[in-house]
Amino acid sequence: MVSVKKVPQRQCVGCSEMKNKRELIRILKTPEGEFVVDATGRKNGRGAYICPSMDCFRAAVKAKGLERSFKMVIPKEVYGTLEKEMEALG
Repeated sequence: MVSVKKVPQRQCVGCSEMKNKRELIRILKTPEGEFVVDATGRKNGRGAYICPSMDCFRAAVKAKGLERSFKMVIPKEVYGTLEKEMEALG
């Protein structure tokens, strides 16, 4: 029997679609309380996943998907910084 490797799935906080973890971008809240885009997906901290499209990012901001995921209010400056980092990746 050939064992099939299980591909980890994560849900996008913007469009709510389940996708392969590798297809999504991880937004990370560091232990210091900072929010950053984790391109490697390996940094320590609480993470939320989002599709690499600006449409999903805008949907996540509008529906407060990131705030729900991190269980806290996220300042507007953080959204601005994340938007610039997402544009740089895309």
